[in-house]
Amino acid sequence: MRQMNLEVRSKGLIEVDGLKFKDLNGNGKLDPYEDWRLSSKERAKDLVSQMNLDEKVGMMMITTQNTGEYLQDKSKSSHDGILNDEYRDSKSSIFAAQKEYGNTRTIKELHMRHFILRENISEVDIAKWINAMNEVAEGTRLGIPVLIASNSRNENAERTFGMNDAVGVFSTWPGTLGLAAAALGDMKNGGDAQIISEFAEYARKEWAASGIRKGYMYMLDTATDPRWQRIYGTFGESTELICDAAKRLILGFQGEELDENSVALTMKHFPGGGARENGFDPHYEEGKFNVYKTPGSLEKYHLPPFQVAADYQSSSIMPYYSIPSEDKSAQQEYKGEKMPFEGVGFAFNKYFIDELLRKKMGFLGYVNSDSGILDNMDWGVEHLAKEDKAAKAINAGVDIIADTNEVHWIKKAVETGKISEERIDEANIRLLTEMFDLGLFDSKTYVDPNVAKEVVADQKSRDKAYETHQKSVVILKNKNVFPFKENTKIYVECLHKDIDMAKNYEVDAKQILKNYENLELVDQVEDADIALVFIYPKSGNYFSATLGLLELALCENKTNRAIDGTEYMETTVSNIGRVSEIQRQIRKNGGKLVVSVNTVMPWLFGSVEPLADGLVAHFETFIKAQIDVFSRKVSPSGVLPITLPASAEVIAVGEKGECVSRNDVPGYDKDLYMPRGMHYAYKDEMGNEYKLGFGLTY
Repeated sequence: MRQMNLEVRSKGLIEVDGLKFKDLNGNGKLDPYEDWRLSSKERAKDLVSQMNLDEKVGMMMITTQNTGEYLQDKSKSSHDGILNDEYRDSKSSIFAAQKEYGNTRTIKELHMRHFILRENISEVDIAKWINAMNEVAEGTRLGIPVLIASNSRNENAERTFGMNDAVGVFSTWPGTLGLAAAALGDMKNGGDAQIISEFAEYARKEWAASGIRKGYMYMLDTATDPRWQRIYGTFGESTELICDAAKRLILGFQGEELDENSVALTMKHFPGGGARENGFDPHYEEGKFNVYKTPGSLEKYHLPPFQVAADYQSSSIMPYYSIPSEDKSAQQEYKGEKMPFEGVGFAFNKYFIDELLRKKMGFLGYVNSDSGILDNMDWGVEHLAKEDKAAKAINAGVDIIADTNEVHWIKKAVETGKISEERIDEANIRLLTEMFDLGLFDSKTYVDPNVAKEVVADQKSRDKAYETHQKSVVILKNKNVFPFKENTKIYVECLHKDIDMAKNYEVDAKQILKNYENLELVDQVEDADIALVFIYPKSGNYFSATLGLLELALCENKTNRAIDGTEYMETTVSNIGRVSEIQRQIRKNGGKLVVSVNTVMPWLFGSVEPLADGLVAHFETFIKAQIDVFSRKVSPSGVLPITLPASAEVIAVGEKGECVSRNDVPGYDKDLYMPRGMHYAYKDEMGNEYKLGFGLTY
């Protein structure tokens, strides 16, 4: 048997049968949980038998931890400044208000071992921080290591807390909608979605080398409600593609089974977050219901990706905050059996987790709640005490509760008999099995920061990411403007809701064009052959409801009506009037207008499409990659991963709160339920419909 490469920093090694093992509990003998020759489950069971209640409940919560990188008072750091040991009596977040103990105390005193890293720091600092965290953990009674999770770090986007907390350090690909656009384009051209497999494989190497072994990703939600702000984090509206992507992501990150080279995934948000009630999100109270207006929609459109996650053994699955609405939903069935809708969020919903996900769909991993279910996102159980909320979630099937360090609530629920110790042990075995599978107790406790730097610097991953950016560009309209001719004079302008952000994008675009071969950048519209306008719309807020329905029009200071009947002004793009001004100016000299829109949501294109000679949808795509496509350096191949609505009328919401088009049905099927004479997809002046799978080539 091959000797495993083991490193210890505070405990010793022992030798048995000529092989070395870590003496993690310091008792001088080989315990089953220290024996890397045994199965992960055997080891987990033995370790759980040695853990006390404090250690067990500590395992069952995961919280955000900051590094010492940005700590102002370095006297509150340790391990050469990389650990953040600052104590704060009260720290408020969108999820909860609680004490913050710092890295060392959280490990030693709260016995927590699962942490979320949200900071955007280098791969070297990530590796150093995780090593230091594990050094502290190794010195505790049983030497249980830590497991660090993160949201995606490989997708290009403006950073949003809780969604894409970090960007630009690892290889940077387009957003998930862009991955979908590229994959669907390859499939349309006779290929498959291999590009998603390649994305997963390259990203896995970077994460594993840096020591991040758990991904809070990816969103398997089918995008059905066009106003849901989180559409940009999905793979779009094709359930078929999402299922294919789920399989490829699991195989790419985890492998056929978890091992020391894997990154374990937490697929989300079961049973699908796309069936919103007119776009409102359950991060806030106005969006706390999932509404299934259409009979069979849950089973047909929303559950299939999670069946794939179960079949291919996603290490964990995260349920959404929302309550399945019985009053506003049509009858939903699973394999011919009626699905009961309890009026509590999915994390507290025993039918959905224990009965549907585990028993009927066959999921074997652990269930990781979304953040804040004991505090700010406790829909349906607001009246319960925290210990009772913890008990209800854990008894429903949740194994670990996210973004809280208040481990005492679980302990109290056990001590008062509200959660059995058998259930606590079951959860711990599941959680620890994953850690054993990943090699965290053995050869992968520590990583080499120099290796992390080398892996992240690999040009192959960056080249493949850039190629995917090129493939994510979708040409929607082309009135003899694409491809750009050589030596074409280009005027460029960028628009954004935030004027300063618009300037930043514009500086980048001008620098790219200035150095781009065969194109000439000009400073005045009048001197240009083509005016190129990049638009980056923004609407709504991830953590709070808009006053009225979320706005999808490309507009500035538009008068809208709030839910309470009052009027307010809405802007999704500042200076949007510049598009028509630029069009008038460019047309005077016979020039043409190209508009490229960052289509992170299904925007209403009716205000810009008639003005444009060339119209483009992209998905957090690099500007240079777009220009490569415009100038025929590469041929366009991307297609739409979502259907763009025809107008405000097709997504209008009546007095009773019902949308004209079904919120729980994808865009490509919405016409099945539209009023007579109405069609959901946008049709341009060329007669093309901007629906799932549409995209022009040269």
